Amino acid sequence: MPSTLVIGSTGLVGSFILSTLLADSSVSAVHTISRRAPKSTGPTLHATVEADTSQWTSKLAAIQPPPDTVISSLGTTRAQAGGIANQWKIDHDLNVELARAAKEAGVKRFVFVSSAGTRGLLGSLAPYSRMKQGVEDTVRDLGFETAIILRPGLILGEREVPHQGGPLMTGIARGMGRWFGLGLQDKFAQEAEVIARAAVHAAKIAEEGKAPAKYWVLEQGDIVRLGRTEWKS
Repeated sequence: MPSTLVIGSTGLVGSFILSTLLADSSVSAVHTISRRAPKSTGPTLHATVEADTSQWTSKLAAIQPPPDTVISSLGTTRAQAGGIANQWKIDHDLNVELARAAKEAGVKRFVFVSSAGTRGLLGSLAPYSRMKQGVEDTVRDLGFETAIILRPGLILGEREVPHQGGPLMTGIARGMGRWFGLGLQDKFAQEAEVIARAAVHAAKIAEEGKAPAKYWVLEQGDIVRLGRTEWKS
C-alpha cells in the first residue's frame, strides 16, 4: 500500500488507524497532521505537529510526493469544542477544507469516518448529522478515484476525555455482546479498532482497484466484515 496521510491521528479511531498502518510493512510512508504528537511511532511515520488548524491545508499541500490516500477520522464533541459553532468548524469546515486540499494535491483516494444515522429521517434536523452530510457530499463530489465513507454506530473504546454518558453506553454495549453475542452488539456499536481496520482494509481494496464503486459507503455490517471477519493482520 502506498503512502497514506492520517487526519485525526490522536483521536480514538484515528490512533488505531495510525498504529495499524505503522504495523503494515506494505505501507511505504505514513504522514500525520495533528495539534499534538501522536502516541504511536515507527520508522515510516512522518508526523507534522501544528497547533493552528488553519495551517493544516498548507501542511498537506507541502507533503512531497503527495500521499496516495488520505484517511480522516477528525472530529470533536460540542462540549470539547465549546459549542455547536466551534464543533462545526472542526467536524465540517476543516474536514471539507482538507478534502479539497487533498484533491488539489493529487491525492487519489479519500476515506472519511462519518457516523451512522446521518441519512435517517431525522438527519436533516440534527446539527451533528448535517455536519457529517456536508463532508460526505463534498468528498463524493470532488472526484477522487475512490471516495470511501464509513458510517459506524456507537464507537467503543477508552477515550482520553470520556464523552458524556460514553462509559455507561460502552459498558451496556459490551455487556450485551457478552451476554447475547457479538451479532447483537454489531448492529449498533463497533470497537474503535475494528472501525480503524475497516478503514485501512477498504483503502487497500481501493488501491488494488477492487472497490465496488467509485463512491463506496460502508455501513455498520460492512465495517464489521472488513474490520474483523475478513481482517488479516
